[in-house]
Amino acid sequence: MGWEALGLWGNDAVRVERLKGGVANDIWSVRIGGELAVARLGKRGDADLAWEAELLQHLERNGLVVPAPIPTTDGRLFADGLVVMKYMEGGPPQSAGDWRRVAETLRELHRLTAGWPQRPGWRSSTDLLVADTGTRINLNAMPAEAVARCRAAWARLAGRPMSAVHGDPNPGNVRMTGDRVALIDWDEAHVDIADLDLDLPHNAAGFEAEAQDIVAQASAAWEAAVCWKDDYSVRRLAEVRPVAGVTG
Repeated sequence: MGWEALGLWGNDAVRVERLKGGVANDIWSVRIGGELAVARLGKRGDADLAWEAELLQHLERNGLVVPAPIPTTDGRLFADGLVVMKYMEGGPPQSAGDWRRVAETLRELHRLTAGWPQRPGWRSSTDLLVADTGTRINLNAMPAEAVARCRAAWARLAGRPMSAVHGDPNPGNVRMTGDRVALIDWDEAHVDIADLDLDLPHNAAGFEAEAQDIVAQASAAWEAAVCWKDDYSVRRLAEVRPVAGVTG
């Protein structure tokens, strides 16, 4: 059905402007009932979209500012791969203080989702210590030495608290105003070690030096594995320390 499905949100629902971002999705600003919203058309399955919708509704009910789904006129939260979400105003973090607010918001996300079920088809970094694949990650496509680096980095986080994680809290996925922090683009959200969300500018999460290094290594390894093999993933892998005695 594609963008024709937008009519399920009302006869006056209309696309306004294509938005940047979203490698795997077509994202537009839209008007629904005269109000600005954001619509995302992609190829994720119903179980995946249901997991995301339930998570965002849970977070909104508990006080976080997130792009919760807007239902169709007959109450569905998505239709034929199309999701319509609340529009989040604001701009990216600009200062160390802004990033500390982001860290506080992420920690609240983690607190609210301890014990949350895994996103269908996904694997956590802990799972990938033994598993080879999970959603966008295929360790079989990486050189053995690169896999060893990644697994060694993730192993140092093993045993730490797990929860839902945003998965990609970069500046483009944060919308800040004077009184609130909104997290957008939950495509990479899944259940994992909570600290993976907290590799932030200015060490905003306040880690001690050794802990900060562990988190930074694990985060770089995750991004290398997810993006393999583009230029960004190669740069991120270069930040992960080699494992003694393992060659490619």
